[in-house]
Parts: sequence; structure tokens; C-alpha cells
Amino acid sequence: MAQIADGFEDPSAEVLAQAAAAFGLLAAAPRLHIMWVLAQGESDVSRLADRVGGALPAVSQHLSKLKLAGLVRSRREGRRQIYYVGDPDVVTVVRVMVGQLAERAGEAPAPAALLQGTGA
Repeated sequence: MAQIADGFEDPSAEVLAQAAAAFGLLAAAPRLHIMWVLAQGESDVSRLADRVGGALPAVSQHLSKLKLAGLVRSRREGRRQIYYVGDPDVVTVVRVMVGQLAERAGEAPAPAALLQGTGA
């Protein structure tokens, strides 16, 4: 049975497991970087690899994992696969977390207006 404290009901075990899985995927810096880039707009794997500084096969593998989890989606455009954010709520979490950490480190985070789109 769910516990209620301070007006908040505890989430179900299923919801907590889903959140843990999403956070687990985002715990890898390259995947977090990919989500950060896709929050700014759609991209193909080549541009993503250039932007995040990863090898094309590695970035493809990260995208596959993110796609399986529903955090990223894709569509075909000619011969290219175009990737975009599949869950806009995850973008909010990424933007807040990275923005806060960048601020603490004395870095200037990207303007929020650039990161609010879902790329869809």
C-alpha cells in the first residue's frame, strides 16, 4: 500500500523502476550529452558523433539504447535516420540538472529558450 506523507503519495514500484531505468540510461555521460544535443533540435548520427566527440558506432549504440527506452525517437529522411527527443519531460530533467551543475561550476549554461524544444 502506498504511503502518504506531507500530502504526497509514494509512487508505485513500477513507476520507481521505470524512473530508475531512465536515470540509469542517463548516467552515462555520452548518452546525457546526446540528450542535451537533441534537446536543441533534431540530428542525424553523423552530426551527433561530431558534436559529442564520439565514434559513429558508439553513438549509434547509445542512440539504440535511448530509443529502446523511448527517450529518443527517429524517422527516416531519404537515406538518413533523423533522431529527436521522444520524451520532452526528460529534456526538462536534463536541462535542470545540467544547468544547475554548470552554474555551480561557474560555467554559463545554454540559454533555456534553446533547450525547451523537443526536436519533434
